[in-house]
Amino acid sequence: QGQLLESGGGWVQPGGSLRLSCKASTSTYDYYTIGWFRQAPGKEREGVVCFHGENGGSYYADAVRGRFIASRDLSEHTLYLQMNNLREDDTGVYYCATRPAISRDYGSQMCRPGRFPGSWGQGTQVTVSA
Repeated sequence: QGQLLESGGGWVQPGGSLRLSCKASTSTYDYYTIGWFRQAPGKEREGVVCFHGENGGSYYADAVRGRFIASRDLSEHTLYLQMNNLREDDTGVYYCATRPAISRDYGSQMCRPGRFPGSWGQGTQVTVSA
């Protein structure tokens, strides 16, 4: 089984930007459904953005749409998350996770953390504060 390694977290002031990376150790995940998730202190883990592994469809959570942009570089087996106009409520540990793609999988259901039972990274901390 491959591994996922997140990087790029840190501290930033409100309105700032960060770019996260999630690198897979295997090409096996290139056509898996993959996404970014986050967990704020005292809150449940939530889906931020997910890509369908086969049809390329994407889902962005309402809270980040228009501010965050995710992209994949299959040649590097890497998923990126460009986060702009960060807010204090974006603070949390950001994880990437992946699972085999299935058909008719889209929208928020595609990005529910409970549907990713296997491969998770260790997470990277993002702190947004003045």
